[in-house]
Amino acid sequence: MSGQAPIRRLAVLGLGLIGGSLARALRAAGAVGSVAGFDTDAEQVRQAQTLGVIDVAAADAERAVKGADVVLIAVPVLATGAALRAAAPALTPETIVTDVGSTKQSVLAAVREVFGEVPPRFVPGHPIAGTEKSGVAHSQKDLFRGHRVILTPHPRQDAEAQGQVAWLWQAAGARVVTMEPQRHDQIFAATSHLPHLLAYSFVDMLGRLEGAEADLFPNAGGGFRDFTRIASSSPRMWHDILRANAAPVAELLRRQIRELQDLHELIEQQRWDALLDVFERARAARERHLSRIE
Repeated sequence: MSGQAPIRRLAVLGLGLIGGSLARALRAAGAVGSVAGFDTDAEQVRQAQTLGVIDVAAADAERAVKGADVVLIAVPVLATGAALRAAAPALTPETIVTDVGSTKQSVLAAVREVFGEVPPRFVPGHPIAGTEKSGVAHSQKDLFRGHRVILTPHPRQDAEAQGQVAWLWQAAGARVVTMEPQRHDQIFAATSHLPHLLAYSFVDMLGRLEGAEADLFPNAGGGFRDFTRIASSSPRMWHDILRANAAPVAELLRRQIRELQDLHELIEQQRWDALLDVFERARAARERHLSRIE
């Protein structure tokens, strides 16, 4: 965290889990002077002020960002353009603007639509942290500690702005890495977006089976809870993410469908050794992953 001074004023547009948690983390680290916030949901604004997440509850996005050194866009990805458009009159060429969206190509496209080109001091970002809970009431100052934050700089990127944003995330306890936007979207289509789609689909299928409420769900164990936890995430947020990253998710879904059809054939043909091979291969891949991150 050397070489950077705490920012004087942070503006947060979107007072949910991520925006609220970063505000809490920066305040706890002494990395920010004051925090102004705005959300289109007035209840989130009220809770944020009551909980001490923000100092100033702004009436609109423009007033929230006026005079801010750094603006954090923490809205659903498809709302990025609207948030930037609302804030634009109060932004200056010196203002650093960053986001937390799970899809980076769509965010950059929204920025270009609003400003004509991506401003040098716009820094695309994505924290790889969260829970299935949403809303500022669930925000926590340690949410990002030990987790990755990915920055996806663009060709016009201002290096000082990128450094300031990296410093803020490091102050929150995160590990910052950089990545090309297209590669980012491909990776998270596979590791995040498709798993959420599958979890929602699986729970929806079970929920429509006869006896689901009477005895299916009541008898579900820990494995069911582990596998389906992310189906408790915000439906609107994940609808927007999947829509924003539709092409790579659709391609992976096609591949997953083929894999499921192959498993179906193995079961129908009673090819149990082949099924065991699949299980062992999957377990080995996951164990290799866990050994690397641990």
